[in-house]
Amino acid sequence: MTRPPVIALFPEASFGAALNCVGIARELAARGAEPVFLCHPGFTGVFAEYGFREYHLQPEPAAAQGRGETYWQNFVNTHLAHFDLSPLNQLEAYVAPTWEAIVDTVIAVEDSLEALLNQIQPDAILLDNVIMFPAILRSGKPWARVVSCAETEIPDPLVPPYLSGLSPEDAGGRAAWEKAAAAILKPAHNRYNAFRRARGLRPLPGGQFLENSDWLNLLLAPSAVRYERAQALPEELFVFLEGCVREEVPFDPPPLPVNDGPLVYMSFGSLGAIDTEQIGRMIEVFATLRARFYVNVGGFMDAYRRVPDNVFLGSWFPQPSVVAQSALFIHHGGNNSFCEALFHGVPSLVMPYCWDGHDNARRTQDTGVGRAMHRSDWSPDGLRATITGLLEDHALRARLKAISTRMKAEPGVRRAAEAVLERLSVAVETA
Repeated sequence: MTRPPVIALFPEASFGAALNCVGIARELAARGAEPVFLCHPGFTGVFAEYGFREYHLQPEPAAAQGRGETYWQNFVNTHLAHFDLSPLNQLEAYVAPTWEAIVDTVIAVEDSLEALLNQIQPDAILLDNVIMFPAILRSGKPWARVVSCAETEIPDPLVPPYLSGLSPEDAGGRAAWEKAAAAILKPAHNRYNAFRRARGLRPLPGGQFLENSDWLNLLLAPSAVRYERAQALPEELFVFLEGCVREEVPFDPPPLPVNDGPLVYMSFGSLGAIDTEQIGRMIEVFATLRARFYVNVGGFMDAYRRVPDNVFLGSWFPQPSVVAQSALFIHHGGNNSFCEALFHGVPSLVMPYCWDGHDNARRTQDTGVGRAMHRSDWSPDGLRATITGLLEDHALRARLKAISTRMKAEPGVRRAAEAVLERLSVAVETA
């Protein structure tokens, strides 16, 4: 190839996927490639801030406007009460409406995406999403599936169903989940398959919204928490990453009026920050503990009138840099957060509210790399005891330090970039 390969990265409209792709893109650029980003409405400027060219999708005028972060914040706010439900009961209340909204997005941006791919003519496409956009397959370009959600997204008889929050041993729960999911998700799945057929693609099996790539699949699944599989994934097509943690600007913790004790970082993601009532309850508990708490409250700073002297609220943090200095990371179970905690050897307290947060909360508990708690069904004494116990668990910290050492020996962003460029090189040589 006489010019740098152009790699188009297409993350879903969430900061977890977006920033995961930023980490990979930086490594691709360091190796001479030209990464560019396909950008959902509402994410304009996110990738440009890191120095990458953006190509902006335009939804159909009649379709839902602003299918970016603001849209999904409104969507989450509508479903806030449903996040206290069990994963099984969330199927009908939250998961099915979410899949319907995701299918809406695919349909809305299809023509725009096809036009952009024709304009860019990338050498490869990296799709970090939970659904296939037909324009990607129709482009005829090599594409990689990036699984930045939980490993459960790739099914296996020994791996719990995606989004179920189950342990591998829970056969009864699995049967109930699979029966309910097949019925509840069928309307969204049928509508999606109808759109695929209309675009000249084969339909997918029941419950499946995204096929594996025949070119490359990247899974953010650290070995310390990886599932045993009945059917091993072919190594030539599936590359497991020890997380995919990007480097961020350094974080110098602002001094607090009460600047004593270990640093605890809390973030429920840009969407989870909308639940200001729950975060406020937690802050009241933080005030009673000998620790420094740095709390990501997103765009909701005005919701907090009184802030304890040992608590700092911020609308944004360079998360990997903060986690690296933390003694405890309290989060919602997003896979990026889960992997960042492991990468830096930090215990997790996972308080999930939806999607794969339930799977990662269960995996945290099952593998002993932290604790899981219900997002709202807790007492102040119970939360206080859990935080104190994790901060004082020296054996856990020693184990996590060993996990961190293994992960840092093979950074996921580096392995991902190498895998993409290796396959591109093979494709060029055999063309």
